[in-house]
Amino acid sequence: MYLITKWFGIFICNKKGIKNKVLFPKDENEIAKRLLKIDKNEILSEENKITKGKKKIIVSEKRLQKIGEYSPSDPFFKEFEIKPADFDFSEDLLHKATLIVAKNRVEEKLASEDLQIIQMVNALNDLIQTSNLLSERLDCWSVIPKSEEKIQPLKNVFFTVNKEIKSLEKQIDSDMEKIAPNISKITGPLIGARLISLAGGVERLAILPSSTVQILGAEKALFRFKKEGGKPPKHGVIFQHSYINKSPKEIRGKIARILAAKIAIAAKADAFTKRDISKDLIKDLNKRLKEIKNL
Repeated sequence: MYLITKWFGIFICNKKGIKNKVLFPKDENEIAKRLLKIDKNEILSEENKITKGKKKIIVSEKRLQKIGEYSPSDPFFKEFEIKPADFDFSEDLLHKATLIVAKNRVEEKLASEDLQIIQMVNALNDLIQTSNLLSERLDCWSVIPKSEEKIQPLKNVFFTVNKEIKSLEKQIDSDMEKIAPNISKITGPLIGARLISLAGGVERLAILPSSTVQILGAEKALFRFKKEGGKPPKHGVIFQHSYINKSPKEIRGKIARILAAKIAIAAKADAFTKRDISKDLIKDLNKRLKEIKNL
């Protein structure tokens, strides 16, 4: 027996034809719900129900391996055709359902935690820039005779901006521990968040080679090197890490390469396996750093 799931229903078939079926409600929202579950590799309740008690079920989708024998190359799946029109389902209904699915995917993407991290990093950068501008203005104002009453509003704004910077940094620390614990422990939450922001997300960071991770944030210097020559940048944002900026200049490049390699591994763990491998990474990182410094 074969299990075939279409956008309009579920069918149990053999080589003679359809033996059992469950049709979905003719409603775009109900169909969209099922399509979204399939998209997330979930088994539908209708699929569980229709296969209950059946001894041997052959399936063509990996997500259905728990309830059947996975055999996508079985010629039956190509030869046997089930048309929606035969069950009074229109293409217009499918079109409406797919629009709902697309909208839901966009909303999920916009609500993703790493996208929130990116926005927080951008907001943090704006606040830091604002704080620096206010600080400069206060410094300039302080060298001339002034009325405290006139300068106080600016001081209040400066105080509020710095308070919000600390609050946002705290929130980034908290969120990074949840969505990227390995990266966070290797780099520190703020550097890790900046790397995620520059890459465009945790998964995008995870697929970057370590050589690219190493110079994230140094794009202007890299462009200048390619255009004018000279020395290529050895590090970008990761220069903020104490392992690099507190080390002698002549070994910073080597440390940056090792650190970037560990960040790349940490990102893969955070994006795909969700395993905490930070202890092993930190242990190996410290060992490699000791070897470099002893040379």
